[in-house]
Amino acid sequence: MLAGGVLIGAVNIYLAASLLPTTVADIGGERLYAWNMTVFLTAQVVATMLVNQILSRRGNIGSYLLGFGVFALGSVVCAATPNMPVLLVGRAGQGLGAGLLTGLGFTLIYSALPRRLWVRGSALVSAMFGLGNFVGPALGGLFAQFGSWRLAFVALALTSVLMGAFVPRVLPTSDRTGTGAEAGTPLGSLLPIIGAAGAVSIAGIVSDTPTMMMLLGLALASILVFVVTEKRSRVRVLPRSTYQPGSALRWVYSTIVCLAAGVAVETFLPLFGQRLGGLPPITAGFFGAALSLGWSSSQIASSSARRERTARWLRVAGPALLATGLAVLALMQRHDAPRSLVLAWLPVLLLAGAGIGLAMPHLSVAAMTGTPDKEEGAKAAAAIATVLTLSTACGAAVAGLLVSLGGPSTVDSARCLLLGFAAVSALGTLTALRADRLARRTEPRPESGPASKAGPNSASGSNAESGSRSESVSAYGSTSEGPRGIRVEDVSEGRR
Repeated sequence: MLAGGVLIGAVNIYLAASLLPTTVADIGGERLYAWNMTVFLTAQVVATMLVNQILSRRGNIGSYLLGFGVFALGSVVCAATPNMPVLLVGRAGQGLGAGLLTGLGFTLIYSALPRRLWVRGSALVSAMFGLGNFVGPALGGLFAQFGSWRLAFVALALTSVLMGAFVPRVLPTSDRTGTGAEAGTPLGSLLPIIGAAGAVSIAGIVSDTPTMMMLLGLALASILVFVVTEKRSRVRVLPRSTYQPGSALRWVYSTIVCLAAGVAVETFLPLFGQRLGGLPPITAGFFGAALSLGWSSSQIASSSARRERTARWLRVAGPALLATGLAVLALMQRHDAPRSLVLAWLPVLLLAGAGIGLAMPHLSVAAMTGTPDKEEGAKAAAAIATVLTLSTACGAAVAGLLVSLGGPSTVDSARCLLLGFAAVSALGTLTALRADRLARRTEPRPESGPASKAGPNSASGSNAESGSRSESVSAYGSTSEGPRGIRVEDVSEGRR
């Protein structure tokens, strides 16, 4: 259920993009064509930020029913639309529903699954983004081929209703705590993020490079306003420990940003495959989805890692592998590339995508365990969806800018795009190392000395044992919370 809710939203993004040319030919509204993605992404980001407030009011089942219901209603509006303005209203409804379902997917991993399943749950849910990138264009192209774009939206609505019918049967019930409702809606945080999402989305559709750079600058300024507002606000979107000195959580989120943004290169890979490799459209489209395929498939293997040392290695190795793959692919770009070289793109893309899959589930769990407080942990889990959604939108805009900067040569555009995101991914390696270093500092260390050698039946041994069981500190939380160690008393000598 958690994975299916995320998959619906992920498929819808690319399915709608494939259908829009046919839709515009039928109902008109070409001037508003580009606003479809802007409206959807902005609504999706906003909804992910409201997950905890909705959960506190409606509980698990009520929140999921609301998410599926809003998405289905938006899809029905899209299917019955007489013109483009009404279609935009439907797309906003789809975005709100998809954002809520995406945020709930990560939040309920934290609250509804046992700790031992968090990595596997995160891997399955995260893999839906890659699977949506693969399935969405195929389904959209199929419906568009037969001119049945309205039927595609009907199919989305029916799927949402069908999944909603199973919600009461498969999801655990939860109390309506009212905590999030009493705290209020984080309007101070919402407004700058809405501005950032809107600026980024518009930047991705303009062709003028100076205007695009200005919009990206506006988006960056909006994000800075968001951070400043969050630090001072009583009602936050991100966990409190994100803004505390010495916290690894901010670096975990930064690594997720670097990984998720790298997926934006997929948008232009089919273009490069056709122009540089001479591939037919269908084959070029498959090359474009290879990154997502590597992402989705590798997460299943990565989720089997149980040792913390292995998880740390994967969190660092993932961005490094993505950066290496994109850099190698950039060097392989050339005019009239021989077929053997073009075919070699495929394993490189699969390996690059595997870098995302290796690290993402363990980064998600690192975020969830970034604070010992249960309510803050749920907020940290929901924030993963916000970070992923906003990173994807930002990545698409930056990708358009890099391609424009590399033009008019297709080879130069391809290299500029791939090397640019290779640099972003390499930055993710540094942020992952920083998170790991801070996490190691906050881990409790055993004390040395005579007292630590006390037998299991002594008072000192009992106190140490009970303390280590009852008191723990999250490796990815703030250094200002939780114990730094356990004081051992040497009762036999009457001293501490």
